[in-house]
Amino acid sequence: MAAVLALVSSLMWGSADFLGGTTSRRLPALAVYALSQVVGLVGLLIVVTVWWSWDDDPGYWPYAIGSSLLGLVSMVAFYRALALGPMGIISPLVSLGVLVPVAVGLLGGDRPGGIEIAGIVLALVGILLASGPELTGAESARPLLLATTAAVAFGGMFVLMAEGSVYSPLMTMTGMRLTTVVLMGLVWLRVRSVGGAGRADIPALVAIGLLDVAANVTYGYATTMGMLTTVSVLGNLYPVVTAVLAAVVLRERLRPIQYAGVVVAIIGVLSISAAM
Repeated sequence: MAAVLALVSSLMWGSADFLGGTTSRRLPALAVYALSQVVGLVGLLIVVTVWWSWDDDPGYWPYAIGSSLLGLVSMVAFYRALALGPMGIISPLVSLGVLVPVAVGLLGGDRPGGIEIAGIVLALVGILLASGPELTGAESARPLLLATTAAVAFGGMFVLMAEGSVYSPLMTMTGMRLTTVVLMGLVWLRVRSVGGAGRADIPALVAIGLLDVAANVTYGYATTMGMLTTVSVLGNLYPVVTAVLAAVVLRERLRPIQYAGVVVAIIGVLSISAAM
């Protein structure tokens, strides 16, 4: 069940990123991110109230706040790195942030079997290749440093999400999203500019927000059912999903290395799932 939930979270995150990318062609990326975060928070508040999860053990709060802060650091560093360096180098490097929860899981006592280890390696290689890596093009160390910062912060966010989920997956994601919305609200008060969305943008923003938050919750529950080492890898296959959607929906031509990445990632997923 953990593998299924983790894969579902990847599908939803990948779909949300795909919609976020297409919507950002019409609206500023900050506006897409901020508005979708608000939508996700509203959805979470409704679910939490219906299920009345407000009485859950509040031990999730430090992890919720911490994961929110790391998520914002990752986002800012990632966008800044993309502004300074080539996407073909920055995106694959950031995608390797999944190595952080894998390492934490192993150090915490996770002991995957031989087939699972092989699957993890294949999935990680698939994620890297599907991101369309470039071997040349970085003009300075600054974008690489920013990308590394984003990767570490992003990986740390996944670790804290898992830790908070021990207390309550649903409330961890609610606290995380609430913290993010409050912080972005303060930023908005400072800069007074996130761009305006029209009626035509509302369905996409709602879909992005709900898919993202549903993926967070699904991942949180998955971490309570399986090893962080394998769940984090299966939950971080969303770059593969986004690449496939771009090829199928937008008819974008993937590079041969990306097709290879999709195939390798699928083999890795099958290996992990068969062993779990």
